[in-house]
Amino acid sequence: MRVYIIVISLFCSGIIQSQEKKVIEIKQAGSFDKNENVNPGANVLRKNKDTRVHLFHEGMNIYSDYALFYKASNSFKANGNVVVKQGDSITMISENLDYDGNKRKIVARGNVDFTNKETNLKTDILFHDRNLKEFFFLNGGLIKDSVTLIRSKEGRYFQKQSKYKFKKNVFIENPNYTIKSDELDYFTKSEFTFFYGPTKIVGKDYEIYCENGFYNTIEKNGYFNKNSKINYNNRIIKGDSLTFDDKKKFALGVDNITITDTINKTIIKGNYAEVFKLLDSAMITRKSFAIKIIDKDSLFIKADSLFAVGPANARKIKGRYNVKIFKSNMSGRSDKILIDEQSGITKLIRNKISPKQTQIMTQNEITKINPVLWIANNQMTGDEIHITRDLKTNDMDSLKILNNAFVIEKDTLGLNNYNQMKGITLLGKFYKNNLKTVNLIQNTEMVYYLYDDQTKELVGIDKAICSSINMDIENNAIKEITFFTDPEGVVSPEKDLEENLKFLDGFNWRISEKIKNKNKLFDD
Repeated sequence: MRVYIIVISLFCSGIIQSQEKKVIEIKQAGSFDKNENVNPGANVLRKNKDTRVHLFHEGMNIYSDYALFYKASNSFKANGNVVVKQGDSITMISENLDYDGNKRKIVARGNVDFTNKETNLKTDILFHDRNLKEFFFLNGGLIKDSVTLIRSKEGRYFQKQSKYKFKKNVFIENPNYTIKSDELDYFTKSEFTFFYGPTKIVGKDYEIYCENGFYNTIEKNGYFNKNSKINYNNRIIKGDSLTFDDKKKFALGVDNITITDTINKTIIKGNYAEVFKLLDSAMITRKSFAIKIIDKDSLFIKADSLFAVGPANARKIKGRYNVKIFKSNMSGRSDKILIDEQSGITKLIRNKISPKQTQIMTQNEITKINPVLWIANNQMTGDEIHITRDLKTNDMDSLKILNNAFVIEKDTLGLNNYNQMKGITLLGKFYKNNLKTVNLIQNTEMVYYLYDDQTKELVGIDKAICSSINMDIENNAIKEITFFTDPEGVVSPEKDLEENLKFLDGFNWRISEKIKNKNKLFDD
């Protein structure tokens, strides 16, 4: 029986000691009294000239000018220059404070000033749960560290993680950047920031928008997803996932990437992109294509890889491998493409072939690999094709084909009849974005099918050789042909002309490669 009594006594003693540990202690006060009529159940504590009210509870010291201490509920209300200190890391100042010692919860009101080792928080009302080690405010707060200022409507500080969670009208101001967000987490030690809603980051020479992401405010780098966008060096980069590093002056995008050149009215799209600010360059690949905005009729450019290089006023767009272009009345293919924004010249270029290949390849084989351009019903090929636009109007101005220029027009009246012209160089002129004149220069040859204007019956096939040929184009068809400098030719009935003589050397009708609409750019 004695054993049980001892055990019960020890158990009860433990309960008493445990409860005593939780009791709020009155360390000192200038005066102590009670007034049950005015403050029922409260001990009234006041400061005097030399002594302030000092309360203590489980490692927390509370200083004030006046306090109502409720022993029965283990709580108090403190007023007048209230100071709370927890260890050497947390200090909180307010005009008044309510504390429940059993629940270990604080409500501080009036010019609340909370300081830890990393930051200072000012708000009107601050709630503190000592069990969870959390502080939060609901009516606006201002947080400062050594260089950064943060404002928000709502905020919560997690002491264990040294983390703030901000909601509603969040604004961060730093000498190097500003951030506006609906919701974000901010880690005071690492200064990492995580975003969970519409967010805008503005730096000295960049602007970022995202709805989910991360930003290292010290290293000035981060990753952004969900409707993310970076405005960087007169380029707007959009994508499913963007990575940004301001120190390295670098941005990277993955999936559904769009880069818009606001100066040169060019849009480049793809699924992988890299932008290097110091080099004034951007690269985009994986189903990549570009859109050159020309009034309401834009030029679409597709390539396995696209590059935009150089400053805004002298930028070049380069494309390589399986290049295709499309416009409402024009399309083409080549191995490479180069668009010079400063000069307004677009070049379709063939991969280099060796001198040995040049010697052994037939004209037909060369035509097959040369850049090709279709303007309405006319197919044009050559070693290199240049299209020049008017820099003022942005309309197409002129066309140039260098070496092995070859023009083919499918005869609309005959089944397999093809009008053909070839020469060393071709020069063309556009009017209102439609090809109006074509000049073939040097060593020119022609095969042309002639029809009776009335009966539309075939009269014969005109084969001619001269130094140059001029063609007038109307409604996207050859209207008139003029020969220059001692033309030699003969019109033969079709039945008198052998089949192989109906085709010039190098003839290669590549109509199967023609791009009929912009959706066919990726048919390969």
